Amino acid sequence: MTDESDEFETGASDAEETARPDADARAEADEAAADAEMADASAETAETTGAEPTDSEAADAADEDATGSETDSVDSEAATAGADSDAEDAEAAEDAVPEDVQKYARFKKVDGAQYDRVNDFLRQRTYVTAREWAIARLCADFRTETGVEMTKIGNNLPELVPFMTDTYTPQAVNQARSAFRDKVRKSGATFLYGAMSGFFTAEELDEMMYEVTEIAKFLLEVEGVDLSVEEELEAEERISSVMREVREASTELRQEELSDEE
Repeated sequence: MTDESDEFETGASDAEETARPDADARAEADEAAADAEMADASAETAETTGAEPTDSEAADAADEDATGSETDSVDSEAATAGADSDAEDAEAAEDAVPEDVQKYARFKKVDGAQYDRVNDFLRQRTYVTAREWAIARLCADFRTETGVEMTKIGNNLPELVPFMTDTYTPQAVNQARSAFRDKVRKSGATFLYGAMSGFFTAEELDEMMYEVTEIAKFLLEVEGVDLSVEEELEAEERISSVMREVREASTELRQEELSDEE
């Protein structure tokens, strides 16, 4: 019994040792298969996650799109409101300008001209400045039965004259008009003295009259006065007639003085 038992135990032990490597191999194989299945499952999960967002992610994306659309809508409404506000401001500014000022059509031929350029032109040919010239014309055009509308002229000066950029007080308008009158009076006295004194011949005076008449007509055209050929010839004839009378009167006066001295 003892021998048989020992042999049995020895055989079982050998069988276990023989079978253990096979079992270990199968266990390792099972573990490898399990690892492979887990790897496949992980790969599928990764592909699914990359291809399709979850419900919460889709909801978040939808919220972002909705927020962006609302922002665009708000920006569009703000831009529209801004444009409407600008249009209303422009309309209000236009309504604030008197109707006769809006329709004033003089000085349109010098749109875009700078004050300095206009002023240089006048100072080379006349004694008045561009400011005095423009305001004198406005005072003549905006005259009522009670006087000159100096406040209206001063407040709307940039709208009335293209080369004027600042508004004027009524006192400044009056000063410019007075300066224009004084300079015209002094210029007239100077010219008549030259014509009556005998310093110029009749031909020289005629030539001088032609030159100054051309300058005067040009200024009228710049203001917007369209003179026809007949009107120009008539004006020149009246001026020439007056100058002839001045020369004749001055000649007679000098001869009388010479006679008295003798």
